[in-house]
This record gives sequence, structure tokens and C-alpha cells, in this order.
Amino acid sequence: MAEPAAEHAAYPVGLRLSGRRVVVLGAGQVAQRRLPALLAAGADVLLVSPSATPSVEAMADAGELRWERRRYRAGDLDGAWYALISTDDPDANAAASQEAEERRVWAVRSDDAEAATAWTPATGRSEGVTVAVLTGRDPRRSAAVRDAIVEGLRDGSIAAPHHRRPHTPGVALVGGGPGDPDLITVRGRRLLAEADVVIADRLGPRDLLAELPPHVEVIDAAKIPYGRFMAQEAINNALIEHAKAGKAVVRLKGGDPFVFGRGMEEAQALADAGIPCTVVPGISSTISVPGAAGIPVTHRGVAHEFTVVSGHVAPEDERSLVDWAALAKLRGTLVVLMGVENSGAIAAKLIECGRPADTPVAVVQEGTTAAQRRVDATLATLGETVRAEGVRPPAVIVIGDVVALTPAAPAQ
Repeated sequence: MAEPAAEHAAYPVGLRLSGRRVVVLGAGQVAQRRLPALLAAGADVLLVSPSATPSVEAMADAGELRWERRRYRAGDLDGAWYALISTDDPDANAAASQEAEERRVWAVRSDDAEAATAWTPATGRSEGVTVAVLTGRDPRRSAAVRDAIVEGLRDGSIAAPHHRRPHTPGVALVGGGPGDPDLITVRGRRLLAEADVVIADRLGPRDLLAELPPHVEVIDAAKIPYGRFMAQEAINNALIEHAKAGKAVVRLKGGDPFVFGRGMEEAQALADAGIPCTVVPGISSTISVPGAAGIPVTHRGVAHEFTVVSGHVAPEDERSLVDWAALAKLRGTLVVLMGVENSGAIAAKLIECGRPADTPVAVVQEGTTAAQRRVDATLATLGETVRAEGVRPPAVIVIGDVVALTPAAPAQ
């Protein structure tokens, strides 16, 4: 009896499909998952299927691909470089596989990998690098290995320095999110891992600083409310000085750089100095902190808008740029940042201008961190409650009927 032929590993290769004909048979969930990557590769996609999922239909309506609303028929793979066979008809899939074999078209078959001439690897991308993993007949393991590699590239735990791209000095204004280190963006975390110098705010995700390599210089730009601070001009000068020295500089800020974060002031100073600047948006505490405390800033039938305002200047202060009378007339949610010290005056002004005194209010201190706590009040009791509870910055004040909402109890 003859010995079975030894099984050979698949030969990995990257297909350059830009402008080349790709035929997709079937427009269900498999096609919905695979089409975005084919379109991103610039493929000239012909979709053959009598029906499609709404997402695939939207791609066709947008002109991203050509859709012929019919079943597969012999000859559909003529001129194709690559084919995805994923109909719900096994006979059609088998016939298409045979045509692919005869025409020497690389083809993936969703219902029978053994009958295909190609396999789709688990793929992911990070900063221009495509990671593709094949483990034969174990797609879940392929996906797990891919995820581990991509995550490592993104967060810097897998060192993969550029060797063909020169190091470009400059500054990245990175929004670090509301405080939980897991809530920084993937791009922000990668730039931190590549930095030579990090100039960090007190409200940035401090836990991430401990992960930096020893050679990274960390400069404390903490602005402690009503205490000592690093002047904005000094921060600007530090950014410029280190960037001009050829360093990759990250300005790590809490929340988003452009939401009460003086990010534009820093970007303007860098532009005036001729320093390249990249802005990396962050998750703003205006929505994330209320969300972490179980408060939606909008809710159907309750609030159709939300307004964000700075409370660092009291309503009666001549420096105030806020139209508190107009805000009092709005029916939606009002989110106040930096308003702890002036909370009583803000509440009194809103009541004076017509907002009901019994409007629910929540104050969320150090949201998304281990020290998070929520204190509830009404507009009438806000100032007194903040004092009695010893609420200190950073805290987000949420004003409106959404504060009283709670998740619905599960059905019995």
C-alpha cells in the first residue's frame, strides 16, 4: 500500500491586486468581511450574487465594486487574478473551484478549504506593516497569533525599528484620554513607545510613563490647580528645544489636545518655530467620564443635544466668554469641565436664568481611574454638596435629566 503523500506547507505571498480583476461569488457574511481588504488593495472587484447583505449592497451603491445580481455561471472567472468563492450553493462552489483550477486562478473557497487553491491568512496592519498568519486548519490560532503580533507592534512591546526610513524629529500632541491607560488610542500608545522625550500633563495616563524605556526623558508639565505649575511658555519652549535637538517628542495630554487642552497654542508655537507637528486626538472626558459613571450624555426622548463648557471662570467674572443665559434655556445635557471651584456660582446662574432648580446633577471625580467616585445632587444643592463631599479636581459635572437614567432591569 502506498504511503500517503507528505502534506506541504502553504507558500505565503502578497498579492498585488491594484487594478486587477477579482471575482467574488456570493455576497453574504464571508464576502462582507473580505471585501474591504480587497477594495483597500485597489482590486477591480466583480461581485456575482442574486442578493447581498446591506453592508455589501452599500459598497455597490457607492460604486466601490460592480455587482451582477445573478448566480454563478461558467466563464465568470475569465480574466480573473483572484477569486473568493463563498456562495450558499455547494454545487456552484465546486464548479467555480474547478474553473479556477482549469484557468489557473488563485481561489479561496469558504465552505471547503481543501478544495481551494489558496487560503486566506489572518491579517492585520500596524503603521504600514501587514501581518499575515497561516496555521493550516486552525483559523482561530491564526487570528490569536496575528492579534498578539499586531498588538505588540502597536504598543511597542515588540521592537521593530525602521531601517529604511530616516528618523523624523518633531512633536506629536497626543490626547491620552480620561485617565485609564487602556483608553489611549492605538496610535498614541505607539508614538509613546517611539518617543525620545515625553512632556506629560498631570491629567494624562500616568501609568503609561512607567512602561517607557530608561533612555526616554520624561518632563513633568503638571498644572496642579491652584498650586505650582509649569507656564505654558515654558512648555512651548521645551517642545521646541527638544525637537530642534533632533528628538522625537510626545506632548502627552489628558483627554483630547483640542478640548480645553491648549493644544492649538502649542501647535501654533511649533508652527512658528518651523517644527513638524502631529495631532493625535484623544477620548475626551466630556463623554467618557459620564459614560464610565453610567450616564449617557444623550438619550432618545430625553436629550437630543449636549453642550460642553469650561467652568474655570465664574459666570460673573468679566473674563467669562460663556453665555450662561443661553445655556440655561437649552433642554439637553450640560457638561462642565474645570468647574468644581465655581460649581455653586454656576448652578446659581443657571437657576437665575431659568433652568429648574431640581435639575439632576452628577459630579464624577477622577473618572475612569481606580479612584473614580460619583456624587449626585440637584442644581439647587450642587455647591453645598461639592463642599460637603470634599470633591476635588479633576471632576466632570453633568447637568440634565440624563443623570437620573439607570440601565433597565433585566426581564424576569
